[in-house]
Amino acid sequence: MDWGRAKTILILSFLLLNVILAVQLGSSRSDLLNDFGTSPEAQAKEELQRLMKLNNIQLPSDIPKETPKLREIVVIFDERSNPDKAMTLATPFKFDPLIIKGTFKDMLAKTGIPNTESYQFDPIGSRSGSYVFHQLYGSLPMFEVQLELLEKDGIVTSYKQGYVEVQSEGVQKEQSVISPYIVLASLIENYLPPGSVITGVRLGYHGQVYNSQTMYMVPSWRVSVSGGDPYFIHAINGAVEAPQNKRP
Repeated sequence: MDWGRAKTILILSFLLLNVILAVQLGSSRSDLLNDFGTSPEAQAKEELQRLMKLNNIQLPSDIPKETPKLREIVVIFDERSNPDKAMTLATPFKFDPLIIKGTFKDMLAKTGIPNTESYQFDPIGSRSGSYVFHQLYGSLPMFEVQLELLEKDGIVTSYKQGYVEVQSEGVQKEQSVISPYIVLASLIENYLPPGSVITGVRLGYHGQVYNSQTMYMVPSWRVSVSGGDPYFIHAINGAVEAPQNKRP
């Protein structure tokens, strides 16, 4: 007997058996996923699609995919800023919301408005005669901390500005935020009337002033709906803050 040849055949047979077993294992795993469902994220997407069709709901195409770990923050308003008082600009200018992002910063820096580099334009929150920017904490907007450019006859002549310093992060540990697909599915099922048009979904910080200068802010999903004020959903526990009034 040619033992060298026999040894080679045995090795090749063993390798072939491993390949067959690996293919069968992969097939079984795929069958299990089909039988018992895919990831919670995929299930949420599927449920959202079902509810959209059932209720004739329209969504924007740019739904965020990230679910970062966040915690609440406490901020203090700068005494030199006054979000309720319009300040006249020394040099009025024309504002075009279609210009590129880099030009925003260059243009605002020339206005004399302080800390303009800390804000990000919000096309969803803006409307005719009022262009809204939110102060950022990291890369996320603080929805109640705004720089508002006030336009008259096509020219920005004044502004209102709130500006804060982040005093501390809360004692709560960082937690992953709820998936926007789960948030949207819940809103459609429990709050939105059929035929609603969702115009924007944005993760940020939302809060209420509890004394003259201090604000406690929590990670929140802002869901904007055509014809009305936005819904704010606590991004950790899912509590919904529905708008009280419709936007005119």
